[in-house]
Amino acid sequence: MSTYELFIIAVGLSMDALAVSICKGLSMAKMSWKKAVIIGIWFGGFQALMPLIGYLLGAQFESKITAFDHWIAFILLGLIGGNMVREGLSGEEENTDDSISIKSMLPLAIATSIDALAIGVTFAFLRVTIFSAVSFIGVVTFLLSMVGVKVGNVFGAKYKSKAEIVGGIILILMGVKILVEHLMG
Repeated sequence: MSTYELFIIAVGLSMDALAVSICKGLSMAKMSWKKAVIIGIWFGGFQALMPLIGYLLGAQFESKITAFDHWIAFILLGLIGGNMVREGLSGEEENTDDSISIKSMLPLAIATSIDALAIGVTFAFLRVTIFSAVSFIGVVTFLLSMVGVKVGNVFGAKYKSKAEIVGGIILILMGVKILVEHLMG
């Protein structure tokens, strides 16, 4: 997997975290870079941890399913991306506040990184260099989450659903690309 492809996946995965970060920024009366860094650490950390866990799980089964791993990657990315697009189009409001307590951030960090767990399984099938991949995903999510807090504080929630839709489309397209490359190659 090229650095460019990994970057595209990292951006796609980080869209949920970006959307929640925008909501966190929206709820702040005054922008706090300290809170933005902490939010970035939570989301970036979990976006790095979950694919690692998925990779370790997927590596256990990799030898048994290499004949159809491209279909698994295509289906997982399609489902995750489709769900993100659906959430972006639903118009439902997420209830968030500017709290950065463990009680507030842990469920958000887990919820925004569940899709990264499935990506980690896909990485095992694609034989991705996992430590560089999860580090890259974590850093991209960290940075985008910090930006999201600032954007939310400045512009409000008007871009949240668009971020989820774009992230979902990116993941769907990456799944199609993996499938097409395998079927053509």
